[in-house]
Amino acid sequence: MKNIKIKYLLSIVSMALLVLGVFSSCSDDSSDSGSGTLTITSVAKAEEGDLVPVTQGDPKNYYIIRGSGFTTVEKIYFNDFDTYFNPVLVTDTEIFVLIDEKTPYADASNKLKVVTKLGTIVYDFVISPPSPTFGSFNPINATEGDVITIYGNYFLDPIVKVGTETVPVISSTLTEIKVKLPAGSDKKYISVTNISGTATSAYAVGTAIYDDVAYYGFTFPAWNNHTYESAGSEQGLIHIKKKMEAWGNIQGDWSWYDQIADYSGIRVAIRADNPGALKFCFNGNWDDKTSPLLTIGTTWTTFVIPWSALGNADHVQNITFQNMSKNAAGDGVENTFYIDNIGFVLK
Repeated sequence: MKNIKIKYLLSIVSMALLVLGVFSSCSDDSSDSGSGTLTITSVAKAEEGDLVPVTQGDPKNYYIIRGSGFTTVEKIYFNDFDTYFNPVLVTDTEIFVLIDEKTPYADASNKLKVVTKLGTIVYDFVISPPSPTFGSFNPINATEGDVITIYGNYFLDPIVKVGTETVPVISSTLTEIKVKLPAGSDKKYISVTNISGTATSAYAVGTAIYDDVAYYGFTFPAWNNHTYESAGSEQGLIHIKKKMEAWGNIQGDWSWYDQIADYSGIRVAIRADNPGALKFCFNGNWDDKTSPLLTIGTTWTTFVIPWSALGNADHVQNITFQNMSKNAAGDGVENTFYIDNIGFVLK
């Protein structure tokens, strides 16, 4: 028997059982030495339906290698990574194998190698990286001709788009990409694609109020006694740190910005040393009944505050945060807060 055709597979378990059964039925048809000809004709993913030959494979998935001369197989390598296989799931013409999740995919040989007592055969086969992850990009408020840095992971041979326009990659590693923004980038999202999938930025170009630096005059004056930290930012490279006494605050400078017709509200990322609460004081409104109260945890959380929660604001004049953390008795307590990625949310 030279081929295995699998239809209507219900699960990978049933696939393995089926392969075991078919291979057992073939055992009387072939000798220990096999056909004598070592060749790989195709590789197919083990999934429901007909086996369709593929040229790339995903780690943690099962594949069937087809060819001949496999009876005496000793080693299987994907990108020179020694891959475990079960000898029970090998016949002269098929090998059922799982691509290990540790298989390298970057700067690799892109080869499948099967070693048998008859010899070794090498076959062109690409190991796909995971789909890219998009962490952040900086600066958000870059303009035409500015170079931005995209942070994330699995950026193998990346294709970058700003909106629908593909832009040349200046440089890239697996975790960083540099590109130059084209004309018309404002309020466009950025996407990164590799052979496995696409990831898109959570925020659009030009939507920052604070992104490593403050825009439109909405700074936090030095008399707040806050600091800037460069490790572990939610967006970009720098975030704000402020130790606030009970009912203390960090007050923003006063300014005026009313070009907000394209936006539905404001976003901000916050975490704290201890679980607590911050009041989002907008445009000088310190009224407890109307100012949004944000419940803060110890990991970054991005809050989206719609204009409707801010009195249907038609402009931004001031942003201030007040510590509302309390102990079990209801008394105000000191807490340290980290604030990042203040910006607008597109409609």
